Amino acid sequence: MKINGNEIRPGNVIQHQDSLWVAVKTNAVKPGKGPAYAQVELKNLLNGSKLNERFRASETVERVRLEQKDHTFLYEEGDMLVFMDAESYEQISIPKDLIGERVAFLQDGMAVVVESHEGRPIGVQMPEHVTLEIIETEPTVKGQTASSSYKPSTVDNGLRVMVPPHMTVGQKIVVNTETLEYVKRAE
Repeated sequence: MKINGNEIRPGNVIQHQDSLWVAVKTNAVKPGKGPAYAQVELKNLLNGSKLNERFRASETVERVRLEQKDHTFLYEEGDMLVFMDAESYEQISIPKDLIGERVAFLQDGMAVVVESHEGRPIGVQMPEHVTLEIIETEPTVKGQTASSSYKPSTVDNGLRVMVPPHMTVGQKIVVNTETLEYVKRAE
């Protein structure tokens, strides 16, 4: 499907320079002279490289539709992750580096969406939020300001997350899997 250069949105996958790219950030620019354009930060889905590109409204790019299927995370095997198709129960292995640092959020039995292009897995969509337990954090210092002063803590998957000063070891928190940031205290 062809779209104009100024219609590219974050998350769109496009065919550009004979490769697949996902738009990470987009910014509409209207210079004093000349036509407006979209400044787009792209990430290559096949090798992970990044590229900043300008697309004018008059240019068209090929937007790629990815096949999305529900899968369940089963286990880790070396540098591969094993997922099971929710419908056919087929198992597939995906390299860890395809997911990057978000691999720490995977939990046994977690429902994810595996994105494929022409039968080849190129990405995994995780739930937006996961619940984790604080296993280590600094003690609260009395008299510390009530403004947004966060303290470092380590959660049960090994990641370091900045949390509000009132949080203690053993409490469960909700963390955003995209930004790796504290969202709220778990219910």
